[in-house]
Amino acid sequence: MEAAAEAGAQVLILAGDVFDTNRVPAAIVEQAATMLDDARVQSVVLPGNHDPATPDAVYRLQALADVPNVSVIGIDVPDTVQFPALDLELWGIAHLDYHDMAPLAQPRPRAAKWHIAIAHGHWVRGPYDEHRSWLIHDHEITATAADYVALGHWDVPQPAGDGTVPAYYSGSPDIAKSINIITMGTGGVEIRRHPLRLE
Repeated sequence: MEAAAEAGAQVLILAGDVFDTNRVPAAIVEQAATMLDDARVQSVVLPGNHDPATPDAVYRLQALADVPNVSVIGIDVPDTVQFPALDLELWGIAHLDYHDMAPLAQPRPRAAKWHIAIAHGHWVRGPYDEHRSWLIHDHEITATAADYVALGHWDVPQPAGDGTVPAYYSGSPDIAKSINIITMGTGGVEIRRHPLRLE
């Protein structure tokens, strides 16, 4: 959260598995809520396969529900968060349970100048990946026609897709030791990694 604030981010995207489980201790949830609140950055969370938007989801706890600058897809909003002042929309399909699903199925048509898709799942690099769950294929990334696709699930930062649409995993902060900063403007879309100061 501090890195996003330091970078002057206007929107923070958390692409799933913010929590290892929906049964984390209340103290951890309260700490996360405080961090999000203190960051003073509009934050959009997409529940992943470890913290899905189930009836007992951690995101339904009062500590997180009370944070005014946080929107949780699948709980606060069905699939889209709008930022009219930025002419920006963020779309994604939340994990609603622990079963297999298609993270980029039926992408939402663009309704703003800037369109970001968020997905939590496994990018398919070849036939050897087809046995996995929550698959994301190149053609699905392209079909979003997004300006950027924010991906979660992999713990290392790396690009995904065939390059038609910019899509990246930011990785786990503990392993990547960075966050992805996305700049969208007249020059197009720029993606860079911003280092974290981990204590």
